[in-house]
Amino acid sequence: MTTRPTYCPACGERLVHREVGGRARLSCPACGYVHYHNPVPGVGVIIEMDDGVVLVKRGGKVKQGHWALPSGYIEADESVEEAAIRESREETGLDVELIDLLGIYSFPEGPPSSGIIVFYRARPVGGGLRAGDDAQEVRVFQPEDAPPMPFRTHREAFQRWQALTRSAAATLPQEPGFHIRQAELSDSQAVLDLMRLIDANLALSPGDWQAVVQRFAERQTISVYVAETNASPAQVIGFVAMSLVQALTGGRGWIEDMAVALDYRGEGVGAALLEEALRHANRLNLTHLYVNIERGSPAARAFYQASGFQESSISYLRIR
Repeated sequence: MTTRPTYCPACGERLVHREVGGRARLSCPACGYVHYHNPVPGVGVIIEMDDGVVLVKRGGKVKQGHWALPSGYIEADESVEEAAIRESREETGLDVELIDLLGIYSFPEGPPSSGIIVFYRARPVGGGLRAGDDAQEVRVFQPEDAPPMPFRTHREAFQRWQALTRSAAATLPQEPGFHIRQAELSDSQAVLDLMRLIDANLALSPGDWQAVVQRFAERQTISVYVAETNASPAQVIGFVAMSLVQALTGGRGWIEDMAVALDYRGEGVGAALLEEALRHANRLNLTHLYVNIERGSPAARAFYQASGFQESSISYLRIR
């Protein structure tokens, strides 16, 4: 359990509970400071080696003696990718090259505190396999021989990796009934229908909606991805729109609109759309991904926060 402060770090007054942003939070009655209990960001790596995956036997205090994927917290001065490479080297002795973003998972249950973890696939490019940091042992396991892992997020990432590499077919989780692709002009009506599910869009005038149709048709600086069912006839069940901004210090991505059809919420559609947006941002060498959290419903805001975005009106996730 994470220890929460008793006194205001700004002025020293004793903190009290009051409602801020729809929930009770510790705040300062003197200067107005609000303590936001945000998730801690972490990173995990599936290192593919000798047709198997590298696991470490954990040391330290949390799940000591259990086998798990190399993982750890992200330092304040490094990108997610840098943290993945560093954790791999520290725990396994291997220098790795990241292959792909595998998935983003939240763990509000801990341990020890609420957080989000970004998993990557990687392969060794140097170093030597040896236990380091807090690892007691390190070993390559064939997928079918991998021991149980104590963390739900590690198990889910490992199962996703198995599905992607088509190994251990008997234990694969059910494939999702949808796929992600770039939007086409013929998707305009489906995207407009989904946009009406966003609370902030309810006040748009007919002229505003006409402008939306025009921007969707042109899409010069906007990238739109849709989630489409695999069944026939295919149905668009979600979308994400990311605009691109080039600044002197690098490129930024901006997510203003993202929605999932009501009947498909809770099935991983939103997470898959956000993963695709992150992949696209990485391909474009963007440095940050911003999102206007206030435009969404409370459930949408909770989703963004669980995915690593900070709790504020304009939030961002640092990419590199």
